[in-house]
Amino acid sequence: MYQKYKNAELVKPGGLDLKDRLVGVQRVTKVTKGGRAFGFSAIVVVGDEAGVVGHGLGKSKDVSSAIAKAVEDAKKNLVRIPLLKGTLPHAQKGKYGGARVNIIPAAPGTGVIAGGAVRTVLEAVGVHDVLSKSQGSSNPHNAVKATFDALLQLRDATVIAKDRGISLDKLFKG
Repeated sequence: MYQKYKNAELVKPGGLDLKDRLVGVQRVTKVTKGGRAFGFSAIVVVGDEAGVVGHGLGKSKDVSSAIAKAVEDAKKNLVRIPLLKGTLPHAQKGKYGGARVNIIPAAPGTGVIAGGAVRTVLEAVGVHDVLSKSQGSSNPHNAVKATFDALLQLRDATVIAKDRGISLDKLFKG
């Protein structure tokens, strides 16, 4: 799922204290010749609030099993996100479909300034101080995926120094 991000580190759910957060539940209708068949689709974000997060989609005829399926799907897609003192290492933009998300690190005490689906993802990651702007589509599915796009592009200073083959001191003095 995250092949296009070379620094996306997939994480196994074993041993993690994961908390699931419901982003949204939609009632969906399939029109057949016998009438309408109702079902539910749920999108869930799970995270340990310490840099590991995943999202999942579940569909079923009833709400509770749709949510359970979404949680299981989210646990299969866990990734580690670099954090720096309760915020992000740098500002980043992400997009998916018609949704665009800008996330910007903030000073301690700022809180999570984000709305809807973006807030849910950032809280599940464990970010305490961040500014964000969501533009375009407010569809929760696309907003979650755009936020993940931005988070997966984040890189820690140690990773950048290793990629360039230089020390951290040289990275910041250069």
